[in-house]
Amino acid sequence: MEPGSAAAGWSLTQGPDQPFGQTLLNLPRRRVSAWCNAAMTTDHLQTLHSFLDETDDRLKAGEAVAGQVWPSGFGSLDSALTGGFRSGELTLLGWAPGLGKTTLALQVIRNLVASNHHAVYFSFEHDRQSVLERLIVMEAAEIAGSAGVTLHRVRQAFEARKGSNLTLEERLAGTEGGAEAVEALHDYGPRLHIHRSSGSHTDVEALRAVVEQIRADTGETPFVVVDYLQKVFVAPPSDERRRVPRMSEDNRVTVVVEGLKDMALEMAVPVLALVAVDKSGLDAGKRVRLRDLRGSSALAHEADIALIMNDKFDVVARHHLMYNLTNAESYHEWIVISIEKNRNGVDDVDLEFRKRFEHSMFYSDGSTVLEQLTDERIFVG
Repeated sequence: MEPGSAAAGWSLTQGPDQPFGQTLLNLPRRRVSAWCNAAMTTDHLQTLHSFLDETDDRLKAGEAVAGQVWPSGFGSLDSALTGGFRSGELTLLGWAPGLGKTTLALQVIRNLVASNHHAVYFSFEHDRQSVLERLIVMEAAEIAGSAGVTLHRVRQAFEARKGSNLTLEERLAGTEGGAEAVEALHDYGPRLHIHRSSGSHTDVEALRAVVEQIRADTGETPFVVVDYLQKVFVAPPSDERRRVPRMSEDNRVTVVVEGLKDMALEMAVPVLALVAVDKSGLDAGKRVRLRDLRGSSALAHEADIALIMNDKFDVVARHHLMYNLTNAESYHEWIVISIEKNRNGVDDVDLEFRKRFEHSMFYSDGSTVLEQLTDERIFVG
């Protein structure tokens, strides 16, 4: 047994029962780390018997013991996920460029906060005004349908100097659904938290701190969206900063995805993290798969659910394009969301949703893809 080990009687303060005369403050760093790790491991230990008793006590008190379900508002996706996203689970959303990954994430957020849930959006790419513009257009489309005010018109309202003493709601008066959309955002705005994140300093610990603050302020658990995972900051270990000025992307992605998974489990929050694809997934006509996500294999291992977005035109089998040219063009109007991994339910499911980009959203009434899909490059001569 090594002198100064926990079994030999480490204590937080020095005293006569401390035979080696060491306090926590003057112990070697590696020993302090070992002591702290041992303490944390013990804190997380529980017998199955005590957990069963705890579960019974909670059930008798009328408490829910299963993880909370967070419906996305996309009917066919929620059905495939047995109700929606769940607390304690990490969901990855990978996409081919230009398919509207932020649009999809914001629409899920909008659907949740409109149904009285709280959500926090960690935005590494978009400023708050851009997010607000999209939400106004999206909400206007929910109110006024296809006639709803467009993004171009909303941006004009932000930028116009004439009538500068008018509020945003007043500037959008007379547009289809614009003023009503702003009013709706005022209603559910307190439940939607937007964090302007930075790839130079916003790390997983910062994300945790924000979630904890929202809980403290509201008493509610928020749905967490990270846009996007590869942008989350990771500092190299302090003893390596001089030798390794920058970690490899694989190592950084591993640290982040493991951190997000731990955050989901330990804080009992649902986490939706958007993930960019590697260059192998950027070729036109190639179907993006889970293996094409940029970073380490930890992405596939840590995720509870993996959703992959593709343009339908790029992934349907060649014969669907060759023999019906009208249909072929219509495929550009749709995205395919594939459930490639689902730890607690069905996977290998392909769903399709129609784009509605003029209103910064998708039609939510999707369905299962009927056409044959392929991973191979499609050539149409």
